[in-house]
Amino acid sequence: MHFAMHKKHSTPQALHEVPTEDILVFKTSVNSPAQVNVLRPMLDLLLAGGGRWNFDLEDCDRILRVESEDRVRERVMALLTGHGHLCVELE
Repeated sequence: MHFAMHKKHSTPQALHEVPTEDILVFKTSVNSPAQVNVLRPMLDLLLAGGGRWNFDLEDCDRILRVESEDRVRERVMALLTGHGHLCVELE
């Protein structure tokens, strides 16, 4: 049997690329530990593949910080807005 081999002319890439960690910062309307506790299991599940999150309820923007190697921006925003909270990414 004969198999034809074709070379691709492209830029070499690393065999194993290390994912970069994103740090996302959101302005929210979450304003109590009780509200955080409602969201906790869902945020933990969302970031179960690796990542962490925390709220700063003392900040005037009630900041949610999310560190993750996965692209979770839209899922975090959908989770909070689905529970009736404001969630706007800050830059």
